[in-house]
Amino acid sequence: MFGWFARKPPQPLLFENNQAAFDFACRRHDCEILLEAMVPALVLERGSVDPDGVRHFLLRLACREGGRELWSCTLQGAGDYPEVGDLVGFRVVTLAPELPPEASVIGFIAVRLAPEFVEKKGWRCIKSYTPQNLKPTVRW
Repeated sequence: MFGWFARKPPQPLLFENNQAAFDFACRRHDCEILLEAMVPALVLERGSVDPDGVRHFLLRLACREGGRELWSCTLQGAGDYPEVGDLVGFRVVTLAPELPPEASVIGFIAVRLAPEFVEKKGWRCIKSYTPQNLKPTVRW
């Protein structure tokens, strides 16, 4: 009637910088890494560029121990790429427990995240690094 029973949208948590947002993600994130999950990560270092245009980056994935470092990349045809210090979303594609721990999680940099978190919705996406021609996963 007067909006008495209407739910108020959750207020976003705004962080002063990407490092503060990453620290929050580490405190909040459980360490279990699942297939197709989007894990917040901080870009630490720029690596090589393949002849196909694939760019490699050293990331620190969010987990309770303060982060887990691994090398990852943007996909071919991404069009844009992150910079050192950016907060990004790492998309897990597969898990390979037979490989060493630093290479056991395989995935790619999917999006750039804003230092803004909304309860029950997650991190706000600023830019996508996923090519338009990438087909979504179909599960039966």
